[in-house]
Amino acid sequence: MPQIQIGKQPVTQITFIEAEPEKQAEALSIMTERARFMARQPGCISISLHRSLDGRHIVNYVQWDSPDLLRAAHQSPEFRKAWNQFGKLTDEIDPHLYEVAEILDGER
Repeated sequence: MPQIQIGKQPVTQITFIEAEPEKQAEALSIMTERARFMARQPGCISISLHRSLDGRHIVNYVQWDSPDLLRAAHQSPEFRKAWNQFGKLTDEIDPHLYEVAEILDGER
């Protein structure tokens, strides 16, 4: 379950992926396979994959205990094994690390 809080917080990586609509499902399938591997790595808190309704984008929202553990998981040969195929399905991959700046609850 994602943890969203200000102050002591995990490392959050949000990656935006762009793909042609006819390639979104296959790209998401590879990302799901990789996410299952990553979920078993030390320091993983949560991984959430989102697909856009227009079929052109995927967002990967990852939370990890530390930047070092996240980096180690990304450098694993197991994680990288489908990298070339994934690159053929996507137009752009844009990952960045974030921290929570504000939290607002909706009025109900």
